[in-house]
Amino acid sequence: MNRETQITTKQASQQRHQQQELPREDGATLQDHTSQDEQQQPYEQEGCRHRGSKLTVLPLVFLIYFEVAGGPYGSEQAVHAAGPLFTLLGFLVFPFAWGVPESLVTAELSSALPGNGGFVRWADRAFGPLAGSLLGTWKYLSCVINIAAYPALAADYLGRVIPAVADTGGRTRTGTVVGMTVLLSLVNYTGLSIVGWGAVALGFASLAPFVLMTAMAAPKMRPRRWTVQVQGRRKDWRLFFNTLFWNLNYWDSASTMAGEVERPERTFPLALALAVVLIAASYVLPLMAAIGAMDAQPDTWANGYLADAAGIIGGSWLKYWIEAGAVLSSVGMFEAQLSSGAYHLLGMADLGLLPAVFARRGTRFRTPWIAIAASAAVSLAVSFLSFDDVVATANFLYSLGTLLEFAAFLWLRARQPDLKRPYRVPLPLPALAAMCAVPSGFLAYVCAVAGWRVFALAGALTALGVSLHGAMRLCRTNKWLRFNAAAAAAAEDASAGDQI
Repeated sequence: MNRETQITTKQASQQRHQQQELPREDGATLQDHTSQDEQQQPYEQEGCRHRGSKLTVLPLVFLIYFEVAGGPYGSEQAVHAAGPLFTLLGFLVFPFAWGVPESLVTAELSSALPGNGGFVRWADRAFGPLAGSLLGTWKYLSCVINIAAYPALAADYLGRVIPAVADTGGRTRTGTVVGMTVLLSLVNYTGLSIVGWGAVALGFASLAPFVLMTAMAAPKMRPRRWTVQVQGRRKDWRLFFNTLFWNLNYWDSASTMAGEVERPERTFPLALALAVVLIAASYVLPLMAAIGAMDAQPDTWANGYLADAAGIIGGSWLKYWIEAGAVLSSVGMFEAQLSSGAYHLLGMADLGLLPAVFARRGTRFRTPWIAIAASAAVSLAVSFLSFDDVVATANFLYSLGTLLEFAAFLWLRARQPDLKRPYRVPLPLPALAAMCAVPSGFLAYVCAVAGWRVFALAGALTALGVSLHGAMRLCRTNKWLRFNAAAAAAAEDASAGDQI
């Protein structure tokens, strides 16, 4: 790229971000939406109503909680794979070694670039539209695959009470999965404020039985039980690390809703810090209690064993409560991640990477109803596929996206040091690189141990993402679809000099 092209590209990028973010009198940012229903609303009325529905600290904490964890359900496989001691250490250390760096990156960039879309904006700002589009594709596919798992998981637990629901492929189970997806999507349509406070209620309800179990187990705990070793076989480190990763990722997902958060420069850092502590405690304390109160061998631990342990410790009523809590947790995770996926699409539409229809908001609740419907439809389709390689592929794509996200963070620190950062991680660039190196090493490990089928599927989906970017660019150029006008014009200028 010659110097003249570099200057032109830089000017186009600057013009693009100036056009996309128009200052308002209240200090917020007005996105250049092109959806007709937004343009029909008087600005003052819209601003007042939208500010009233902004997310505050507590709802955001529990949305992050459900994005990342949703409770200790599913952690039993780690005990089976590597034994109690490594499991307790893993769930104690991993939220901080992995969650804190990603949370700090999310806090800084969400305050610096606070519009919807989150990490898509970061990659777009650092490396151009192709990077933003590709990162958006990777993370979105990973998100909707996760969403698809939750109605199925809830159906599994309901199947213990209603046997017909347990019949895989049966009409009752299919109807349950479809019905839950539609119903919960309608709840999501009512707005992030309702979803956020609903997450608070679901969080307390699903965590309460574990608090009781921990308290009831305390007199029975014996520390020696925490050091029981796996007998007669090798530790399954691949299963162990995949279990940790599956239970403790997606710290950055809430960033896609940054435009809906009240004072994100203050709310995000505080909410993320509280969420790290809450999530670590929600795993470590129940596991310490259940392991320490019983003489169960690691081979006994399988998915759902925490409910059995609760029955042994407190009685059948506590077991049933934890099983009911699993359903509530699935609902919370579905709602949180569907919101993230919907605002993910809205953010990409704001940037001109997707047609403007995905930024269209409903006239009553001001939620991106088309993006919600699209995300629900995709997740519903995925829910009927085999998950063996699909879930592994989701982890792989998420890992690729997060590596690009860390690269964007470091690049912006190095190349745009004057970018206004209301919250700034108080470390110099070399220390930030070291901070990102720890989770990056783990992400590289997740990618390295993936099988050839995962590589092939991830490669095909990546090619699909690149093709989608090219198709959207073609549609913008020929005006076949409607895009955010200012963003689309600047995207065309920037696409001529895409840096990756």
